[in-house]
Parts: sequence; C-alpha cells; structure tokens
Amino acid sequence: MPHAPPLGALLRQYAAGSALTCEPVEQGLLNRGYRLRTTRGRYFLKHHFDPETADPTAIARQHRATQRLAALGVPVAPPLTGTDGRTVAVVGGHAYALHPWVDGRHRHGGQLSTEQCARLGALLGVVHASLERVMPAEGRTAAKPADGTERAQGTAPTEGADPARGADPADTFALIDRLLAHVRRHRPSDAFDELARHRLLERRALLERHADRRPPQGGSVGWVHGDFHPFNLLYRDGEPAAIVDWDRLGIHPRAEEAVRAAVIFFVRPLGTLDLTKVRAYARAYRRTAGATPSELTAAVHRVWWERLNDFWILRWHYERGDTRADPQFPAASALAVWWTREYESVCEAFAG
Repeated sequence: MPHAPPLGALLRQYAAGSALTCEPVEQGLLNRGYRLRTTRGRYFLKHHFDPETADPTAIARQHRATQRLAALGVPVAPPLTGTDGRTVAVVGGHAYALHPWVDGRHRHGGQLSTEQCARLGALLGVVHASLERVMPAEGRTAAKPADGTERAQGTAPTEGADPARGADPADTFALIDRLLAHVRRHRPSDAFDELARHRLLERRALLERHADRRPPQGGSVGWVHGDFHPFNLLYRDGEPAAIVDWDRLGIHPRAEEAVRAAVIFFVRPLGTLDLTKVRAYARAYRRTAGATPSELTAAVHRVWWERLNDFWILRWHYERGDTRADPQFPAASALAVWWTREYESVCEAFAG
C-alpha cells in the first residue's frame, strides 16, 4: 500500500486495538484517507498531508469546531481523542486524526429531489449560523485562499487576485497567454489540448467584453466550512449523515460559499445549472442563515467573476503535470460561458 501510515504507533496512541484491514480512500485530491478496521471497530484515518492544511494547531481548531457543532446537533464526525488527551497525532513529522467510520454515500444534485435540495440549503444555513455560535468573533478579516483551495469545487483564485475585489482581468489575460503557450508546446496534441485551446480563446473573448464588471468588495464574512461540495457530505437513507473534511474552515464571505456549493451540486454534465433545484436550495439557505436576497445576488456576481477568471484545472494539468482534476474540466469550462449568457436567470434563482 503506497504511503502506508504507521498504524501500530497510531492505534496505540488512540487505544483503538490492532489493525485488521487498512484501505486507501481515493477521493481526496490533497490529503489522504484510509478505511480502517481494527479489533475495536471501524474508523476513518486521515493523514493531513497537504502542507497548506497540515498545521497541528489549525487541525485541532477544526476538531474543536466539529465537536461543538456535534453538540448542537449538526451532522458531523468529530475525531477521537487519544490517550494523551489530544485529537491530533503527530508521528514521524506527519499529522493524523482518527474518526469514527460513517456509513453513507456521496450524492450530487442530480440524485436529489427538489425537497432534498431545500434540505441541503437549510443544512448549509444551519452550519453557518452554528459556526457563529461556536467560533470566536475576533479576527473577522476574510483570508485569501491558496491556489487549488476549491479543487473539488472546480475553482481557485487567479494568480494576483485581490481577495477584496476578485481577479484582475489584466492578470487573467497574461495567464491565458501563458496557458496557450503550454497548449501549443504539448506533444503529441490530444483532445484535452484542443478543448483547452478552445476554452481559453473563448474565455479571453468573454473577458474582453465583460472586463468592466469586476466586482466591488465582498459582503458579510463569517466562519465557513470552506469546501462544501458533494464529496464532503455523506448521505444515509436519503438524509445527510455527516459533513466531513473541515480542512478549509476559515473566515470568508458566507453567501459566496452558499453560491459555490450550489454551483457544484447542481451543475449538469454539459455545464448548465438546474435552476429549479438552485431556487429551492437558495430559499432554504436564506431562511436558515438569515441571508437577504441582495446578499445572494452580490455573491452570485462575485462567484460568476471568479469562474470567469478560473483556470486552476489547466494550471494543474500543464504546470504541475497533475491530471486528476481533468474530468472536471469540460463541465466547469462550459459553465462559465453558460452562466454569462444566463446571468439574470441565475441571479433570480438565488434571490427569488
């Protein structure tokens, strides 16, 4: 098994028995997870491998947040506490956490009924409202996420972006030129290169037409999950069983997380949104989070702009040689074009 965790030392630290089986869970793009069965039960072992999220102090803060959310009845899977009273185990310079195993499955928006979409929006609203209760109020300055933050969500800020205003078109034009050069140099050329070239040229034309629509400073900030999408939510018997992967817990504009999550859950394979489901989700979110229609409209504009300037999948492909996100590219790249054309309809779905 590649990157095998030090099971003996970890299980002794958690008094979790002896390992019987340990299988990698292959859905994360940055950190590593394992399905673990021991003589004491079934667990999820998380290796906090990504340097941006592996700080033990930050992990412990995430753990305290999930423990407090669980006490409020939010469906989460708080970590187990080790024999030393800590929830983070550092072995060989690597940070690990052990969580109870949660039976469930991931569901995208196409697998949810309209009523379930409303419950999803309500759940995210409850998460935001609950985080306001359990997290400290100081330091309310929105942080700029690092490149690849929303790797499963399909967007990350363009290099040089101002976190208060969003991406600068001048920076994006330079990035497009750089990526087009990568595409031209790639040999042998393949279907991905052809689609990448088409979308880069198309996006440059869109940005030239809409460069004057760069959004103003963002709205109300607060504690958010930071990576709320289908692979971080487990369903059991049609209901949410656990919100997982709190690595990106932080202070950011709340309404923008609501919009980003909806865009991921309700995007269709051809890059359109199911606006009926978006509307049900957004109404429930606004009710439970106390958000106004104008807040959602402003968030829609900022996330639309973010998507218009977004090329993280191509940067991973051409600059890192990492192709794991390639399957997301067709729908993600088509969505920016469709969203620009249907801008008013999308705003109405979130605010109506």
